[in-house]
Amino acid sequence: MDNMSLVKADFSNTVIDGVFVYGTSTWDLKLDGATQQNIYISSENLTITVPDLELAQFIALLIRNSNIRKIIDTITSKVVLILGRFTPERKAILDEIKVEIQAHGFLPVLFDFEGPESRDLTETIMTLASMSRFVVADISGAKSVPQELAAIVPHLPSLPVQPIIQDGERGYGMFEHFERYPWVLERLVYTSGDVGALVESVVNNCERRRASGA
Repeated sequence: MDNMSLVKADFSNTVIDGVFVYGTSTWDLKLDGATQQNIYISSENLTITVPDLELAQFIALLIRNSNIRKIIDTITSKVVLILGRFTPERKAILDEIKVEIQAHGFLPVLFDFEGPESRDLTETIMTLASMSRFVVADISGAKSVPQELAAIVPHLPSLPVQPIIQDGERGYGMFEHFERYPWVLERLVYTSGDVGALVESVVNNCERRRASGA
């Protein structure tokens, strides 16, 4: 399969084993019921084996393209995941937080989910969190944030999580469970007029936690 275009190819109920796929395009494959193993990427005396076609395409790009490696390094060193509730009254503040975080040289990613628990939610949250430098969790009027933190906090001990709450809000009762984890920092209380100072504290706290390695 070297140097082939397999875009939208149908491999349903097939066995793909022991093939070479260097230079192969594998977008939107149909793989229902397919068995994949021993997929080889071979170039310039370097041979790597991966378990599926789509991963082979990604790994080939990664090892051959220094720009992609730089992009991945940039993402993992600068992304900040922001969790919160995107009601009309909350979104304006979260947008301010995003702008302030960006002004500190980070790449803020806002995530809001108001639907029922699902596998897709958990996988998305874990993927975004695993690429993040730290997480900011606004627990003001929390609805989906408890579910999101449950997917992140127990599994990523090297990821600082900074909870924030607007002055006058009480937070939710079960949040104290997360405060037992050392990488969940002491919550910061803020008002709508001091978002700049809030983000300054958030960045300092999270960077201090990362530097301590504790």
